[in-house]
Amino acid sequence: MESSGKNPRVGLFVTCLVDLFRPAVGFASVRLLEDAGCDVSVPMAQTCCGQPAYNSGDRADTRAIAEEVIKSFEDFDYIVAPSGSCAGMLKKHYPSLFLDDPVWHKRSVAFSAKVHELTSFLTDVLSVSSVSAKFNGSVTYHDSCSGLRELGIQGQPRKLLSTVEGLEMTEMKDPDVCCGFGGTFCVKYSDISNAIVEKKAANVENTAADLLLAGDLGCLMNIAGKLRRQKAKTEVRHVAEVLAGMTNSPPIGGRGKS
Repeated sequence: MESSGKNPRVGLFVTCLVDLFRPAVGFASVRLLEDAGCDVSVPMAQTCCGQPAYNSGDRADTRAIAEEVIKSFEDFDYIVAPSGSCAGMLKKHYPSLFLDDPVWHKRSVAFSAKVHELTSFLTDVLSVSSVSAKFNGSVTYHDSCSGLRELGIQGQPRKLLSTVEGLEMTEMKDPDVCCGFGGTFCVKYSDISNAIVEKKAANVENTAADLLLAGDLGCLMNIAGKLRRQKAKTEVRHVAEVLAGMTNSPPIGGRGKS
């Protein structure tokens, strides 16, 4: 992998979903970061980013969670997350939690300035231009809402995917339209969520791609569940797994046709 820079100290924010449902994404992220010359650590004290509490209006618990995250990560040169959603929470929303506390506000601003989503960090910060992975097949890509709209994550994963040997990119219709997950939204408004993911799944299937990729596990699990229920042939993986050449594990949600 081509990169530039001198061994930056990176704290990997694994995310709850990756930790509990798809550890392979965390291992793939570590490989990508280490291949790019980073010294990677995974603080054991990390927990949730606080987004579920934040979106539910519980600012007190969100703030308590944020304090612990900041304490665990603020000494690193960079904080990297394989999730636009979690990275968006850490980078865009933490400072607003501490507007009434000058000391913690200063710490949160300094912390947030070092937060990056994985593919953005590789391309925009480390200037990684290619990966050495191989994937023989066609893929399509879903742009998650938080990553796209809060962090501008769109071209970065596609740039890296274009260097994967054997990979063919087939863009779906409306790749930037929501998948219907939205955290607690899919629970509170399940009928609306289902209607949204039904359209997204149809757009995925219409590409006839072998594999759906995205940078947020919540989106991927939601779409994978719909594809499986519809017995679709398209498999689902996090983009880090393909970029790192780590595609030996079963796809997310299993094979839809099985």
